[in-house]
Amino acid sequence: MRRFLACQDGNVAIIFAVCLVPLLVGVGAAVDYARLADAREAMQHSLDATVLALSSEAAGLTNSNLQTRALEVFNVNFPSGKAENVAVSATYTRSKGANISATATGTVPMTFMNIIGVSSKTISASSTSNWSTQHLRVALVLDNSGSMYYDNKMPSLKEATRNLLSTLESVAVEDGDVYVSIIPFNKDVNIGGGNYGSSWLDWSEWEADDANKTTIATKTCTGYGWYKKCTTEYTTTVNDHNTWNGCVTDRNKDYDVGVAAPATNDSKFYPEQYNRCPAVLTPLTYSWDTLDAAVTAMNPVGATNQTIGLVWGWQSLVSTSPLNAPSKDPNIEYLDAIILLTDGVNTRNRWDGDTETQSPEVDARTRLACDAAKAQGVSIFTVLVMNGNAGLLQNCASSPDQYFKLTSANQIITTFNTIGTKLSKLRIAQ
Repeated sequence: MRRFLACQDGNVAIIFAVCLVPLLVGVGAAVDYARLADAREAMQHSLDATVLALSSEAAGLTNSNLQTRALEVFNVNFPSGKAENVAVSATYTRSKGANISATATGTVPMTFMNIIGVSSKTISASSTSNWSTQHLRVALVLDNSGSMYYDNKMPSLKEATRNLLSTLESVAVEDGDVYVSIIPFNKDVNIGGGNYGSSWLDWSEWEADDANKTTIATKTCTGYGWYKKCTTEYTTTVNDHNTWNGCVTDRNKDYDVGVAAPATNDSKFYPEQYNRCPAVLTPLTYSWDTLDAAVTAMNPVGATNQTIGLVWGWQSLVSTSPLNAPSKDPNIEYLDAIILLTDGVNTRNRWDGDTETQSPEVDARTRLACDAAKAQGVSIFTVLVMNGNAGLLQNCASSPDQYFKLTSANQIITTFNTIGTKLSKLRIAQ
């Protein structure tokens, strides 16, 4: 017995046998954890691909369909056999942009760790995709002066505008994502005669104009035969305001180059019975049928005042009287844009110019209006068709690539397509 206890032969074998089990467990654990890390990495990559794919379609899916679609996309990207009991969940939210958040879980069976009772390990991953989805508010300020009648300009403008509207409609996922106003202008802008009772109108100049007065002759006779004498009295009255055709001219300086609300008498708008009143403007709307009808109604007539067109385009973008644009959600980013198209020079406004000759005074008012709108963050595109003051329009644009000088009416179509594409890209910046 003493010899057995003192014998040291075979110790290495005994020690190896004793250490073999933990050694195998340790090596096996390393293998299992390598598989676990590989599965976790594959899960993360697959989930990242899933949220990126869902970002282009999530807005149009119900929550139930979003979950189904998330699992479908994930399974396409996640290698088969990497994990079991896989579950995927996705959430779409909109706050100062849009985002997709998704999580994935699954279990990875253990081979060697199973020896010590660990049959599986849970893995998980999360991923988020954020992107800017700006809401667009676009004012189409379109020259409807008489010169637009020539060289096929008005038909080209109508076709181009309809194409642009189709582009803008296509990038709107939900109602209100994109609003558009249409402001036809010449010397004046037509805000609609139905507004004649509005408190923001100053009728003083309209009522003083003889064209807005009616004179009635009343004949009175006395006596008979040779003694009959007749006198005629003339009574002049101002026409009822409901006979107004809807045209307004420039506001008092310097309200004429801004969008301050008409809170005082000096800041009100001036009706004018302009006999070449353009088509009625259309305030911001996402009714594409309404906008299409506004395009149809456009008709080239009258002199040119780019200032009033630009200012009313800007006016259509603000949430104050008289056009009262829909208020903006503080949790959403907005892009306000004006597209000003004209085919000639400024000729006339409330104070200066005539119907034929370029007016430096009117140009000066346009320049002030452009600068004021840009200072308030409005992005301005300018399109000059064939003839006009290139320097004025180029300086009015927000950047050199937002100014377009066209040599033919047909180029209006391609130019509006270019602007529509640019606005679409600005709306969604992934």
